[in-house]
Amino acid sequence: MNRSVRIAAVLVVTLAVAASISAQDEKITAPDPGVPEIFTLQGEFVRLAYNNEGFVTLGFRMANEEVGKEWMLLDVGLTILTKKGSYTLKREALTVTTPDGTTVPLATQRELMEAGYLKALNRRAQVSKDSVNYFPPGANIPCTLRFFAPAGKIAYDQVDVSDDRACFGRVFFKVPGGIQYGQHWFNVQFQSSVVRVPFRVLTEEEGQVLHKQWKELKEQHEAQMKEEW
Repeated sequence: MNRSVRIAAVLVVTLAVAASISAQDEKITAPDPGVPEIFTLQGEFVRLAYNNEGFVTLGFRMANEEVGKEWMLLDVGLTILTKKGSYTLKREALTVTTPDGTTVPLATQRELMEAGYLKALNRRAQVSKDSVNYFPPGANIPCTLRFFAPAGKIAYDQVDVSDDRACFGRVFFKVPGGIQYGQHWFNVQFQSSVVRVPFRVLTEEEGQVLHKQWKELKEQHEAQMKEEW
């Protein structure tokens, strides 16, 4: 395998932002979110994306460990970058787009409780937890995304966001047909724009390559982004 084709193969299967590369000029081509934004890799299973209004971090390791199952757990951090005061972000603002183009809404608290998944999923997620604590310096007041809560606790359908609040939480999606391999997007509709965080559910072979190569791929991706911006 020549160098160009080898680099192409590695990037196509390993960049969890689904980057590909041209065999002719070796230029990384990141997936197109369809909206203006910047995104990057913060870890093997952590992604970050932002525009001039919203800032989102995403941990998606559990999505890769639950392939074929209908419940997807994502670790989420978010804040806003505009200094126009706070506003209310509702649960309807969070969705996931699957590889076949289906947009999946955030599950309801009742759906999750009826499925009996909350305790088991959270327990497994605690074993291999990835930090999503990547925020602008001004976002220094912790807040909790409480769209879901354990039995006996109160869940909320909204959260107040502002540029000084760093909001964390776990969110759940009931995926029709179960979690599939391929390119996904986590979408957050802010007040006047949307941020789409790319994440990829990897095959076992792709995951092995990513584990070995992600730091190098992160550097290549960020170098390309600097050129483009």
